[in-house]
Amino acid sequence: MGFFSWITQDTCKSIANQYSNKNTFKVIMADDKGNQWEESNYEGYGEFGGKDYYALLDEMNGGTGDRMRGIDLWFNNDNADVKYPSLSECGAYFSKKPEDCPHQGFFYDFDFPWN
Repeated sequence: MGFFSWITQDTCKSIANQYSNKNTFKVIMADDKGNQWEESNYEGYGEFGGKDYYALLDEMNGGTGDRMRGIDLWFNNDNADVKYPSLSECGAYFSKKPEDCPHQGFFYDFDFPWN
């Protein structure tokens, strides 16, 4: 499986993982109920402070924390009613879907069309 990464919603920075050539930094994942999970050394697999992003996505939308259902919600859904966890440096909750990082938090030095 590849890496997952996003762009922070407050500072518009790529969330680099610990295996990349970029430094990691503190990222806070927040849900719509005020819960937060803080991660300072992101590994690249969607987990922030011990909580999986996709499991939380499933939970926020009435599920039981099924990671695969969360992945399906993320990649195969155009429903505006879906609630998404936020990813930021400030810890605020943003009520919109975070932007995917085109570099997957790792592939910064490769010659891809989106570089």
